[in-house]
Amino acid sequence: MSLKALVLSGGKGTRLRPLTFTLAKQLIPLANKPVLGYVLDQVAETGINQIGLIIAPETGHYVKEYVKDGNEWGFKVTYITQEPLGLAHAVKTAKKFLGSDDFIMCLGDNLQGLGLTTYVKKFKAKNMDALILLKPVEDPTKFGVATLDDNNNIIQLVEKPKNTQSNLAIVGTYIFSSKIFDAIDQIKPSWRGELEITDAIQKMVDMGYNVKAEALNTWWLDTGKKDDILTANAKVLDQYAKQQIFGTVIDTKIEGRVDIQKRAKVVNSTLRGPCVIGDCCVIENSFIGPYTSIGDGSKIVDSVIDYSVILDHAQITGVDRLEESLIGKNAKVTKNHRNGCLKLHVGDYSEVEI
Repeated sequence: MSLKALVLSGGKGTRLRPLTFTLAKQLIPLANKPVLGYVLDQVAETGINQIGLIIAPETGHYVKEYVKDGNEWGFKVTYITQEPLGLAHAVKTAKKFLGSDDFIMCLGDNLQGLGLTTYVKKFKAKNMDALILLKPVEDPTKFGVATLDDNNNIIQLVEKPKNTQSNLAIVGTYIFSSKIFDAIDQIKPSWRGELEITDAIQKMVDMGYNVKAEALNTWWLDTGKKDDILTANAKVLDQYAKQQIFGTVIDTKIEGRVDIQKRAKVVNSTLRGPCVIGDCCVIENSFIGPYTSIGDGSKIVDSVIDYSVILDHAQITGVDRLEESLIGKNAKVTKNHRNGCLKLHVGDYSEVEI
């Protein structure tokens, strides 16, 4: 039986507005590459070639513009539109595409440091019906949480519990057999009005199916908020950034792993890695600090930027210090008088004068 993938790229991204008024949250870049791109890379490494992409009516066209026909990853893509009524509802909506095949389900805005191939092999070798990945977190009330016995068998799963004795959050990667549909047919919407995947997995446990859990031994990030994006950008730069200079560099100090893409021009500046400067960028008389990504076509002049994500074609001029900021496409941040340190979350096409 073949293995398929279901990648969830819908939702409204309310916690990342105003950016998500004009962009699907899964397309916010980390090191100048959309979060979704890293997820699809990990799916492709498993050898899967059939993928269903869950998209939202409001932002689905952005996802289609990025993924296209899936050839970049070797996929045959089926787009599936869904209103945000829960993860189990997304699975139910994709039933025609999934058929009777086993499948990986990934959240398009979650990222983990380790690939999926190891877990696929374990799922098949032990003839599982479900495999869920877990990660200890500081605040389990924000996640679906699993309670395990001494042998790592699942005792209980609860979605965003008010009180819990477990700190094991369910990360955004699952592997299921088609028996998940039997469970979904027997659950009802939660108090949030959604069909919860935690309820469906709990039902599988209750029905005696072979459901296993495994703790993730690497980092995992849910990029649902601004600070999450910045943390994920830093993690990705730590793991993937390389020292490579394709653009023009004049009278500039380069420290650490700095990636300067073609047709970029950097003049009289200091760049301290890990950081990435996109295609056709202009950096003049500025300092670009570690864990910063500057999107294609952006222009940074007379400014200091640190630990930030700047999307394509942004303009930042005369800013004494910008840190821990997320700046949308075509946005402008300029100085009117001395401003000190700024921390901003600015949407696409915005203009901020300090």
